[in-house]
Amino acid sequence: MPVSAFPSIDDVAAATPAGRDRALDVIRITALLGVIAGHTVMATSIIRDDVFVWENLLTTSVAFQALTWIFQIMPLFFFAGVAASAGSYAGNWGGWLLKRCTRLYRPVFSYLAFWAVALAIGHRVLPTHVYQPIAGISIQLLWFLGAYVLVLAAVPLLRSITTVGRMAGAVAVIYLLIATIDAIRVNAPGWAALGYLNLAVWLIPGIFGVAYRNRLLTVPQAALLGCAMLASNVALLRFGPYELSLVGIEGQELKNMMPPSLLLAGHAIMMCAFAIAAAPAIGRWARRPRVWWLTAIGNSGAMTLYLWHIPALLAVHLAFDTAGFPRYPGQPHFLALSIAQVLIMAALVAVLFVALRPLENNPLPYWDGGVVTGDRSVAVGMLLCVAGAATLASCVWGLKDLGLYCVAALLVALVGARALA
Repeated sequence: MPVSAFPSIDDVAAATPAGRDRALDVIRITALLGVIAGHTVMATSIIRDDVFVWENLLTTSVAFQALTWIFQIMPLFFFAGVAASAGSYAGNWGGWLLKRCTRLYRPVFSYLAFWAVALAIGHRVLPTHVYQPIAGISIQLLWFLGAYVLVLAAVPLLRSITTVGRMAGAVAVIYLLIATIDAIRVNAPGWAALGYLNLAVWLIPGIFGVAYRNRLLTVPQAALLGCAMLASNVALLRFGPYELSLVGIEGQELKNMMPPSLLLAGHAIMMCAFAIAAAPAIGRWARRPRVWWLTAIGNSGAMTLYLWHIPALLAVHLAFDTAGFPRYPGQPHFLALSIAQVLIMAALVAVLFVALRPLENNPLPYWDGGVVTGDRSVAVGMLLCVAGAATLASCVWGLKDLGLYCVAALLVALVGARALA
C-alpha cells in the first residue's frame, strides 16, 4: 500500500481538533475491521453440480458460535456513530440528516453500478444456481446502512436523553418491547413477522451513544452494567428459547440477528456499556501518533472497506472453487486454503481501499452540496427515512426479485430528497 497516497502522521495530527474524542474513532474502525475479518474467516463455499453453496463455519462449530458473543460488534458502530454526530444537530432535521446521508450513500452509488454491470455479465456466463446466490449476497451488507440511517433519523429524539433516569427508561421500554414480541412469536408462530418490530434494538446503541456524550455513566457504572447484561444473556441462553450464535445461521428456530431477538438487545447493551468503560483507556492509546494515523486513515475510507470487501471475498471464493480448491468443511487442505484466502483478502482489501477511497471522499456531482431550508426539512427527512427502510428491505432478496424494486425505491427516495434541497 503506497503510504504516499495518504497524509503524513504529522499532517493528520495537525488536522485533528484538540477536543476530538479519539476513542470513538478507534471503536468505529475496529468494529468494521472486525466484521471484515469475521466474514473472511467464517465464509465457506463450494460449487456442486453447478450450484454455488455459500455457507459459514458457524454451522459446524459451537466454539465459533460462542465467539460471536465477542465478534458481533456492529452495535459498537451505531454507538460510536451516534455519539460522534449527535452534537452537530442544530434543529434542521432534514438538512442535518441529508448531510449525514450524503457521505454515507456517496460510495453506494458506485457500488450499485458495479453490481449492475457485474450481474449483467454474470447472468450471461454463469450457471443459474451460481448466479442467483451471488445476486442475493451482493448487497446483503447494506442492511447496516439502512438501519443506521433510521437510527440517525431518531437522533433529535435521542438527544432529549439528558439524565440517567431517561436513559434507563428508554432502554427498558425497548428491552421490554422486544421481550414481549419474542414471547408472542415463540408461543404463536403465526405472528412471527411481528419480530421485525424488534429492529428497534438498533436504537439501544444510539441511546448509549447520547448517554456517552452526556457523561451519564461513570466507568465503574458502565463496567457493572456490562457484567450484569452478560449474566442476563447467559441466563436467557440457559433457560430461554434462544440459540448461541448471535449471527443468523441455517437451522436456527429463533434467529438472533434478523429479526433481532432479546439476546441481541442484551448484547447491544453489554457491548455499549463495556465500550463506555473502556473509552478512557482507548482514548489514551489513540494519542500515540502512529495509532491515531492508522485510525484516521481507516475511518476516512470506512464505507469503502465495508462495501468492497464483499465483492473481493466472493471473487476469491469463486476463483478457488472453479480451480478445484474449495474452502469448505471436509475438503482437503482446509487450513492451508484458509491461510491463503486470508492473505489474499488482506492484499485485495488494501488495494481496493487505496483505489476506491476517493469515491467516498470526493464530492459527487449532483449529489453533494444540498442545503435544506424552511418547510422542506420534514419532507427531506421523511424521504431519507424511506431510503433507509428500502435499503434495509432490499437485503432480504439482494439484487434480484423484489430486491430490485427495493433498490429502485431507495434511489427514487434519495433523488427526491436531493431534489428538494
